[in-house]
Amino acid sequence: MSSPFTLLKTSSQGAARRGELRTRQGIIQTPVFMPVGTQATVKAVTPENLADMGAAIILANTYHLFIRPGHELLARLGGLRQFMNWQGSILTDSGGFQIFSLRELAKITEEGATFRSHLDGAKLFLSPEIAIRVQEDLGADIMMCLDTCIPFPAEEREIIDSTNLTTRWAKRCREAQSQADRLLFGIVQGGMNANLRARHARELIDIGFDGYAIGGLSVGEEKERMRAMIEATAPHLPEHHPRYLMGVGSPEDLVEGVWRGIDMFDCVMPTRNARNGCLFTHQGKLIIKNAKYRDDPRPADESCDCYTCRHYSRAYLRHLYTSREILSYQLNTIHNLHYYLRLMAAMREAIEEDRFARFRADFYGGRDGN
Repeated sequence: MSSPFTLLKTSSQGAARRGELRTRQGIIQTPVFMPVGTQATVKAVTPENLADMGAAIILANTYHLFIRPGHELLARLGGLRQFMNWQGSILTDSGGFQIFSLRELAKITEEGATFRSHLDGAKLFLSPEIAIRVQEDLGADIMMCLDTCIPFPAEEREIIDSTNLTTRWAKRCREAQSQADRLLFGIVQGGMNANLRARHARELIDIGFDGYAIGGLSVGEEKERMRAMIEATAPHLPEHHPRYLMGVGSPEDLVEGVWRGIDMFDCVMPTRNARNGCLFTHQGKLIIKNAKYRDDPRPADESCDCYTCRHYSRAYLRHLYTSREILSYQLNTIHNLHYYLRLMAAMREAIEEDRFARFRADFYGGRDGN
């Protein structure tokens, strides 16, 4: 099938790729990081903040919006984009990971997942068909198939059965799609079994999707195993379709994912860490509550040109954080997201100039503390 993805450049060292992904909202430059807007908001920042720092696409959460305020209401109000005043593209996850996270409250069958709302305990049901309908009502530009996320560790039989169920659900998601201008991605599962992941990738390709995601990682396994699973999966995905690594996203993970051929990433880490006083810098993590920053007049990152670093000192950011001022969340989040988006832009440039191996080495060489 035709692809919305154009491969522009591949690295001569490693598997890094430079491309463009077309949605109905426009063209997204890849590799790309997608800020997470779980409940129709990226926490502590406005859509205008996101646009100013160059974000082209955000992620919203099907499960949470299904529960509150409800997809029917959002459809009546013009969809997520109008609801939250966001002009860029939107990817919605399917709810599979949230079902996995709430598995003590969920029952998974062939038909779908029955679970209890984490808000009020109400009984709810999500099937592949409902997941697609909800995402279409939300107005997503990129939709994800409903999948079954596999815990780590897990028994071999559970891994095989869950992966097979994800394949059957993927077929139903493709058949349920009613709006051709939305992109639909399949999700490769298979636990920590490299052969099963390769087989599952082939099965999804046979169904045919607009893009392919690698799911079920960063669920408790060590970094080496996670990266081995990326290496075992990515080469089996179509070269001229986008590859999305779901929910994985420290700065090191982004660099290593791009090195292994990944095009798209999302993670709550930059926003969550910002609210906990952890800032990402070119020298590594900066814990702003530390006493040594009490009278430090320097910006959080002297190599950063974000709004926060252009206007505020480490001393002020520490004061806000230790005083529990709301502005701390906003300024820290602006900085962290800006750092992530600039990191992706730098990687795109390095791929274009075929110097990604040097970029990767320099990235680690510069992380010597603050």
